[in-house]
Amino acid sequence: MKNELYAVVGNPISHSKSPRIHSLFARQTGGPIEYTAIQAPLEDFAGTVKHFFEGGGKGLNVTVPFKEQAWTLAEHRTPRAEMAGAANTLYLDQDNDLVADNTDGVGIVRDLHDNQKVPLKGARILVLGAGGAVRGVLGPLLAEQPAALTIANRTVAKAEALVRLFAHSAENIALSACGFDQPAQPYDVIINGTSASLQGDLPPISANVIGPDTVVYDMMYSLQTTTFNQWAKDNGAQRVYDGLGMLVEQAAEAFYVWRGVRPETAPVIDELRND
Repeated sequence: MKNELYAVVGNPISHSKSPRIHSLFARQTGGPIEYTAIQAPLEDFAGTVKHFFEGGGKGLNVTVPFKEQAWTLAEHRTPRAEMAGAANTLYLDQDNDLVADNTDGVGIVRDLHDNQKVPLKGARILVLGAGGAVRGVLGPLLAEQPAALTIANRTVAKAEALVRLFAHSAENIALSACGFDQPAQPYDVIINGTSASLQGDLPPISANVIGPDTVVYDMMYSLQTTTFNQWAKDNGAQRVYDGLGMLVEQAAEAFYVWRGVRPETAPVIDELRND
C-alpha cells in the first residue's frame, strides 16, 4: 500500500517536532503515512501549498509564520478556524476545495483538563498576550465556562480588541482586558501566550497573581524549565507546565481530522520528554 503524504510547513522548520510526533502516531495506529517537514519560501507559501496537494498530499500542518496566510488561502474554514483567525491544519474536501482548521485551542484544553486534571469550569483565568497564539485558544478556553478570563497585554488596545471579538462566546463569563501592570490578585490558572520565554524574557507582571493553588502554563516548551515557569516556581507556584502536551494534543486532533482515528497522546508525550 502506498504511503499517504502529510507534512508540516513553516519557515524555519528544522526544529519542528511534528514529523517525530506523527511518526509515533502512525506507528501506534498502523497507518501507511509519510510525514515530512517543508520549509516554504517566505514569499511563496501559496505556491508551496498548491504544489503539495497537486502532488497527492493529504494534509498539511502549518506553523510560524504562515498560519494567517493559511486561513486566508482556504476556500472553506471550520468554525474554530474562523474564530481563531488563523489555521494550523489544511486538507482538501470531497470537492477538492482547500479547508482550513485550527486545533491549537483543542490542544491546550485537552492538555490542561484531560492530562493535567486542571479544572477550567468556574476558574479565574489570566491569559498573557494578545497575539495570534492567544486568539487561537480563546474560543475553546471560553467554551469550558470559566468564571472569569482576563487578557493582559503590553498594548491594552489589542487585548480589548480580543474581548470585543469573543464577547459573543463569553455569555455569563467575566471577560476583560488590561495591561500587564494591572493584575494584582491570585488567579486559578495563568497561561503565558507571549513569546517572551523564547528570548529568555518575562512579561512584566506582578508576582501577586500567583497564589498557593495557582496553575501556571507556558504555551512555549523547552527541555529545561521555561523562563516563565521558573519565575512562577520562584514565586510560589506549585504546578507549572510547558506547552509540549499542547503540541502533541493539537497534532493528535489534526491527525483525527485527516484520518478519522484519534491516537493516544500520553505515550507520545512521555517519549518526547525522554528523548
